[in-house]
Amino acid sequence: MADITVKINGVELTVPKGTTVLEAAHSAGFEIPTLCYMKEINEIGACRICVTEVNEGRGFRLVAGCVYPCSDKMEILTNSPKVIEARKKTLELMLSTHDKKCLSCVRSGNCEFQKLCKDYGVEDADKYDGVRNEYCIDDSAAHMYRDNNKCILCRRCVAVCGKTQGIGVIGANERGFKTYIGSAFDMGLGETSCVSCGQCIAVCPVGAISEKDYIKEVLAAIADTEKTVIVQTAPAVRAGLGEAFGLPIGTNTEGKMVAALRKLGFDKVFDTDFSADLTIMEEANEFVERVQNGGVLPMITSCSPGWVKFCEHYFPDMIDNLSTCKSPQQMFGATAKTYWAEKMGIDPNNIVSVSIMPCTAKKFEIGRDNQSAAGVPDVDYSLTTRELGRMIERAGINFAALPDEKFDDPLGIATGAGVIFGATGGVMEAALRTAIHTLTGENVTDLPEVRGTEGIKEATYKVGDLEVKVAVASGLANAREVLEKVQRGEADYQFIEIMACPGGCVNGGGQPQVPMGIRNFVDIREKRAKVLYDLDASMPLRQSHENPAIKEVYETYFGKPGSHKAHEVLHTSYVKRSVN
Repeated sequence: MADITVKINGVELTVPKGTTVLEAAHSAGFEIPTLCYMKEINEIGACRICVTEVNEGRGFRLVAGCVYPCSDKMEILTNSPKVIEARKKTLELMLSTHDKKCLSCVRSGNCEFQKLCKDYGVEDADKYDGVRNEYCIDDSAAHMYRDNNKCILCRRCVAVCGKTQGIGVIGANERGFKTYIGSAFDMGLGETSCVSCGQCIAVCPVGAISEKDYIKEVLAAIADTEKTVIVQTAPAVRAGLGEAFGLPIGTNTEGKMVAALRKLGFDKVFDTDFSADLTIMEEANEFVERVQNGGVLPMITSCSPGWVKFCEHYFPDMIDNLSTCKSPQQMFGATAKTYWAEKMGIDPNNIVSVSIMPCTAKKFEIGRDNQSAAGVPDVDYSLTTRELGRMIERAGINFAALPDEKFDDPLGIATGAGVIFGATGGVMEAALRTAIHTLTGENVTDLPEVRGTEGIKEATYKVGDLEVKVAVASGLANAREVLEKVQRGEADYQFIEIMACPGGCVNGGGQPQVPMGIRNFVDIREKRAKVLYDLDASMPLRQSHENPAIKEVYETYFGKPGSHKAHEVLHTSYVKRSVN
């Protein structure tokens, strides 16, 4: 592609033809603010916050920098008085229809709209008397609420739901001043085929949508002296939590996270990585049995509850392809309230099991059928990484100053295979490490073909006399592409890993929100995933079957992977759902 020359704020530079004003400015070190813009997903130029002055030989005029292409010899002003005034007026007009309850808003202090108003000196929030529509809060979904009184109609949520996830259960309804984001026929989100992935929450710039918060209930349980309150933390949480306290993206905060949880009052701090190893033992065994005994193939992982619900809604005929294994969150809760409760002599009714997850779909998952191995829910409360950040902050804990502490035994012992569950391809790699060992006795610890943040990855492995073809997909639009390929007979995979969230759990809907000005130019998935792969590489044990705590739980309780007792406690079932 040919290059062109442009001048930005007096700085001359060369850019490829087709480069937008926004991209050119970024490459020159000038950041243009945006609200609606999401690279390659929502390039609509609707909010007009990115307006910039350009001169193409006919004098300066305002254009939407996020979509306007540069031309040769173009002059660009990103911060002129005219530009600043235009952006400020746009913000004031947005505020005229916005519910300005900032003090009580979950995004206060971390709101892109709020920051822009501050940056551009918006002092009179009521300068314009706009048409105000009053909306009821939609809390019909198990995992989140939607408050259209705070919505700024940026349509990011619509774009990520429709394009990235291929679901499209929300969109713009009505027109003009009556426009609002909602579902078809004004159905509550919980009545639709929403899969609870929370990607809409992850990209919302304001507090219009957020997860349902259960901090109050968890703190009440901790205060109850009759209860033993245990907590598990997913692999990806340690790779994202630091961002809630201003640490750089890609900071490993495992030790500080454990210390903070103890300070919050949890009786035991355990690691979901333990049950990730347990999941691999069951899943690898299930895969080997299916291959050897003519079971349904390809077998598809069941760790991601957003993906599982997607399958139930959109590919019900492939439910038999799903692994029957519970997710690591649910396996942990089930094991804690059976094996660990018996070992410790605690009535499961007196155990409150809390999970800290990068995922909002886990809030839906804990209420699914067949998730109560001990006759009580495997997991009582599932909190997001963001909720944990708020708990720590409200408790006055100086997170940055905390010493590193270790998880409690035995449910805090894990291998590197359990750690990499949080990255796309991690479940596949962990399962293959153990499956290959089971079939050949060979120890394999690095499978680079299934690593990386690409939406779809394929690989073929020679395992003894078997040729195993695998696929890895993250993001549900990519999952749909892989499954339709299987249905058309164009692929003969034996094993497929699917994660609902693009990049896997590290980019889950419950992770700390990152401003779009960063997300558009930095691959946060790669930075967070690197934390997990670095941990894996540094651990003495990297295969799930090597975990001494896993060996002990089988020797003393489950017997062997796939046993009758293991199926009663660690496996589950699925249902066919309609599409709404």
